[in-house]
Amino acid sequence: MNAQSEWWVYMILCSDNTYYTGITTDLERRFDQHKTGKGAKYFYGRQPVEFVFKESGHDRSSASQREAAIKSLTRQQKIALLKV
Repeated sequence: MNAQSEWWVYMILCSDNTYYTGITTDLERRFDQHKTGKGAKYFYGRQPVEFVFKESGHDRSSASQREAAIKSLTRQQKIALLKV
């Protein structure tokens, strides 16, 4: 993977009705990793249901910053973001 790869920020609706936020260069690969237990520990005991938010056009740094900003939002603020 080269340094110029496009990074995505994403949110996944989980089986317990929570939201998981992350970053990746390959959305489908990352979803499959979460689904098979090879992704984040957050998915131990819950399953990814679907992407509810995808934002492209980032480099690794801006994706990480955006991920942190979204993670700091309240649930209600995340829901409002999804409606935009």
